[in-house]
Amino acid sequence: MPGINLRTKPFNLTNDDISWVEQTLATMDLRAKAGQLFCLVAPQEDLTELLQKLGTLDIKPGGFMSRPFAGTVVQKNYRHLQNSFEIPLLLAANLERGGSGIALDGTNFASQMQVAATDDETMAYRLGLICGREGRAVGCNWTFSPVVDIDFNYQNPITNTRTFGSDPDRVLRMARAYTQGVQECGLAVSLKHWPGDGVDGRDQHLLTSVNTLSVETWDKTFGKIYAQLIAAGANTVMAGHIMQPAYSKKLRPDIRDEDILPASLAPELNNQLLREQLGFNGLIVNDATSMAGFTIPMPRERAVPASIAAGCDMFLFSIDLEEDFDFMLAGIQNGILTQARLDDAVTRILALKASLRLHEQKAQGTPVPDASALQILNCAEHRAWATECADKAITLVKDTQNILPLSPEKHKRILLYVLGDTGGYMDLGGSSSKRFVALLQERGFAVTEFDYGKTQGATMYKHSFKPQPVNQFKREYDLVLYFASLKTASNQTIVRISWAQPMGIDVPKFVNEIPTVFVSVENPYHLQDVPRVKTYINGYTSSDYVVEALVDKLLGKSSFKGTSPVDPFCNLWDAHL
Repeated sequence: MPGINLRTKPFNLTNDDISWVEQTLATMDLRAKAGQLFCLVAPQEDLTELLQKLGTLDIKPGGFMSRPFAGTVVQKNYRHLQNSFEIPLLLAANLERGGSGIALDGTNFASQMQVAATDDETMAYRLGLICGREGRAVGCNWTFSPVVDIDFNYQNPITNTRTFGSDPDRVLRMARAYTQGVQECGLAVSLKHWPGDGVDGRDQHLLTSVNTLSVETWDKTFGKIYAQLIAAGANTVMAGHIMQPAYSKKLRPDIRDEDILPASLAPELNNQLLREQLGFNGLIVNDATSMAGFTIPMPRERAVPASIAAGCDMFLFSIDLEEDFDFMLAGIQNGILTQARLDDAVTRILALKASLRLHEQKAQGTPVPDASALQILNCAEHRAWATECADKAITLVKDTQNILPLSPEKHKRILLYVLGDTGGYMDLGGSSSKRFVALLQERGFAVTEFDYGKTQGATMYKHSFKPQPVNQFKREYDLVLYFASLKTASNQTIVRISWAQPMGIDVPKFVNEIPTVFVSVENPYHLQDVPRVKTYINGYTSSDYVVEALVDKLLGKSSFKGTSPVDPFCNLWDAHL
């Protein structure tokens, strides 16, 4: 396995920094070293029970990741954590859309795909700045982003708007700008999900998924992205529970199909491909080890130490901490994980901390800022940037009926169907449709929202809800409008529209009798289910910024400026009609 060079990218350590790393490592016994390997989740607002358990078990982790809470809560907890351990901690968050990824009162700037739809690298840089500024305000020093997956497969149930799209060049441009913004704020990035998600139509949360690209195609796409971001100084890489059979077979010609492993467990992908071929000198963290994609390939007792032996330096989360920690220690004792590999991993962890100046901040008592730093959360500048991004991103995919712009004079009586709008992956919210309705009403439209409650119990043979005759429908409404907010979620296998009834009582089937417009604010691929809708718009993020810009564009107050980062027609010929 390639050795570590602490003086070069991404660590760039001085002699004093290196001395701290070496001296800290020298003071650690086996149990302390094993503790540094673990990055745990802090799922509660009150950390008392968690810290008591760690004390009882004598486990001193290397890092934590918090779920989003109010900024004051996260900052308090991160300060508590930093004060509870002698060695400074890596404190992480999923900062994919803005500061809202860690602070509920932070800025929900935009999904990565919305940013990509602007085709403006300044917007990606601003996303990185907002994530870095607001993350740093609450005490974060590490973000599990950017997502550098390529959304080749529109049926993938988890990548979707979390990506910068399906064009490798645009993904690279946007990810590079985002990385610059984050790193300027003193946070480390983590490129994910190595060796590349978005090819398979399945989800690594639920199974071990597969990147099926050939070696040649992978080199030109994912390989190019990783190589250039590594050259630009990306600090860490997150190894997914994703196999890359073509490269595993190239690097290990005798490997059997049944022995091919995901990157979180595959030494050839981490050591030969990522470190040797692409020259990555930084830290590798595996994706959440509670995912089925990690637990399926081998018994967990072996997988826990094997992931570090395979080149991952940090072990993300646990199923049962005491059990997983014992698995790690047993793996060291029985030789699955060698002492040399253990020291290499811990050295990289300490080196990342030193590169972020955490050892200096710890000495100065400043690893977490004071309460005044929280003023940056959702500040006026960040809100203005989010407004501009929404204006530049919203994409008119098609308007073959030439109905736009809408007006109260022509389309006053609107029947609105709301699809989803209940939140999704890393988001407990929803309800963006309420703002949409309010804005339409303020502009003079009379909006009737379809009552799905009346369809409960209806079947094909016993109609408890009877649809109106077509001519009556036309007499009562001037426009049918769909508002879809169907987010990806880590327990789903598909992201498609589920209609209310057999025969589709809410399906847009009268598009030739009454003007129909379909708006999606989360998933860009709904034309696969409504191909004959003649006016279709993508907004990419269910934020107030997008909803407000969307209404202005529907009414012709602002032009559509976005360029789709993916094929919204899903390679279906009839969707163009």
